[in-house]
Amino acid sequence: MEKNIEVSLLFDFYGELLKPSGRQAIDLYYNDDLSLAEIADQTKITRQGVRDSIKRCEQQLFDFEKKLGLYKRFCELEKGLEEISATAREIFDNSHDNNIKALADKIKSTADALKE
Repeated sequence: MEKNIEVSLLFDFYGELLKPSGRQAIDLYYNDDLSLAEIADQTKITRQGVRDSIKRCEQQLFDFEKKLGLYKRFCELEKGLEEISATAREIFDNSHDNNIKALADKIKSTADALKE
């Protein structure tokens, strides 16, 4: 996965654990696509200070994921729910029993709701 996307996703999971100044720098850099100079101007710190803050926060995000694994677990759950939904859809399509169809439809609906 591209690093920018990965950092953005990790920021969604762990951003609140960062210091406010680092959180702001990461948000402006990755989500608002501002340059280091633009962030420095906006936050009134040096360009090098912004770069250091972003690099430090990136490392913290990767460390949080390594220790907590929330993003990895989220991806596994999402994949599992998709498999459950696909299996329920297959059961529904291949069954002639209305009770089984109703149960398969309920399983699919529940899995789909959990994915949202």
